Amino acid sequence: MTASSLRFRGKVWVFGDSLNTDAMYPAYAMKMEPSEAAKHIFYQVRPGWTDEVSPGDIVVAGKNFGLGSSRPVAALFVELGVAGLVAEEFNSLFFRNAVNSGLPAITIPQATSVFGEGDTGTFDLAEGTWRNDTTGACGTVPRLPDLILDIIESGGVLPRSVEQGYLPSELGDVLRSPAVAIRGSGTGA
Repeated sequence: MTASSLRFRGKVWVFGDSLNTDAMYPAYAMKMEPSEAAKHIFYQVRPGWTDEVSPGDIVVAGKNFGLGSSRPVAALFVELGVAGLVAEEFNSLFFRNAVNSGLPAITIPQATSVFGEGDTGTFDLAEGTWRNDTTGACGTVPRLPDLILDIIESGGVLPRSVEQGYLPSELGDVLRSPAVAIRGSGTGA
């Protein structure tokens, strides 16, 4: 396991508590191609956000991030180029969807107090460390289990299945696509 995808740094966008998957991925976007659907993330809570976010940026949220149905929002974040997710508390189903999509996610208590909109943050899942590069605040959190880190590092659960020989190697690049993650999530999209 290399540290490249487990360590991410970027501009921070701060959101509040109890953001549900319906607000992140509106129903009307569920039949769109992933590249188009991704343009509608957070449309209900922050219209126009996808016009402002850049590849490598980081989403920071409060408690119970991702509650609601199991819409494949994590794959849409990957499509947008979001480097990682940080929350004070993740909904467990949403967290696992992020892992399955190969999207780094880390829980940091008080994240919305420690990071402000536009700050730059550095996060290392392998070490369980974080730093607000703008203010200098830093800390540690419990490290995720090796299996979870391995899945994220592989680019998700399907690419990891290729690496382990459970799926044909020629599918490796295809299975890293957000479109596959979205189509395979059971949304009917």
